[in-house]
Amino acid sequence: MSAEAEALHAHLSTGSTSVVRCWEVIRTDGVRLGFTDHDLDLVFDGLTFRAESGLTARALEQGTGLAVDNSEAMGALSSAAISDADIEAGRYDGAEVVAWLVNWQDVTARQILFRGHIGEIQRGKGAFRAELRGLSDLLNRPIGRIFQRPCTAVLGDRTCGVDLSAPGLFWDGTALAVVEARQFSLPELTGVPEGWFSRGRLDVLSGSGAGLSGWIKRDAITEAGREISLWEPLCAEIAPGDALRVTAGCDKRMETCKTKFDNLLNYQGFPDIPGDDWLIVHPANASDTSGGSRR
Repeated sequence: MSAEAEALHAHLSTGSTSVVRCWEVIRTDGVRLGFTDHDLDLVFDGLTFRAESGLTARALEQGTGLAVDNSEAMGALSSAAISDADIEAGRYDGAEVVAWLVNWQDVTARQILFRGHIGEIQRGKGAFRAELRGLSDLLNRPIGRIFQRPCTAVLGDRTCGVDLSAPGLFWDGTALAVVEARQFSLPELTGVPEGWFSRGRLDVLSGSGAGLSGWIKRDAITEAGREISLWEPLCAEIAPGDALRVTAGCDKRMETCKTKFDNLLNYQGFPDIPGDDWLIVHPANASDTSGGSRR
């Protein structure tokens, strides 16, 4: 048991307590936010847990074994804490949450009650309700190797090994025009073939949409230069002049892995796996039993 937890237990054993709850939210973009149901701000672990957020939580349901711990957090939408625009933009999707029980008179006496991530978020009438899912929820996801012809790796991940920061695999700049946060007109990109960024990723580096990203559906050369279209619009106002990064995409084919990325040794697909027709082929008499093609 940590020294902080021992101090809290000693405080609880006195019978006269001054404990409150605190929540730390760590977004996927690295932003840390602190909230408390106390009437004053508290500071520990290098973070200020703010009282004016109006955040509250229901009782935590904990189970034994692999049962998922869960709870709910509720609070008011405000520009100073959690805004409707940030939720709409997806900035809190999958954010990590740590819940503490803290002695507000001595914040060194505290203990973690819950650690997990944010699940479904509902909002309306100036308030939000967020589902909190425990760490064991990650064990409910199927994990394993998929045997299929296309590559199963994500471009740039550990199994793929492609360095997306290498020259030629990304472009940094600003858009000449933006339509509905989904279609981006870029200047002419000399030496970059059409479709190079298809299935790639667009990241917004500045402006109101900083930190957001989207997957590229279409990369086309136009008379004005280059046009990038996303599968879904970004949930923020993107303006011409905002800094962007556009990263090359991969269609998961072995030929692309070899010619575009020179990464065939890390190809994670099975290009020679038999198709569905092979499963229903009828037996035939043949003198050649080498395993070659049927004639």
